[in-house]
Amino acid sequence: MATDIPALKAQWNDVLYDLEAHNRTAWLALFDGRLASLDDGVLTLDFSDAMKFFGAHEFERASRPDFLDALAGSVERVTGERLRVIAP
Repeated sequence: MATDIPALKAQWNDVLYDLEAHNRTAWLALFDGRLASLDDGVLTLDFSDAMKFFGAHEFERASRPDFLDALAGSVERVTGERLRVIAP
């Protein structure tokens, strides 16, 4: 169970594999997000590094509620923990 950032990071590749299998479009929008914080059941993603090498990231697409919900579903399937995911 991922109760903190280090525990979730240890399982993050599995979360992303699950997301890709269930919603490839969400995976494309979210895979380069960094785990910024995990507080009170809210996982915050950070995309500030996403444009270092490949140009601008479409941040509006990354913050689509259906994509964030899909990622939350993948987190739950892999870790057993239901989190709310945000990408401010």
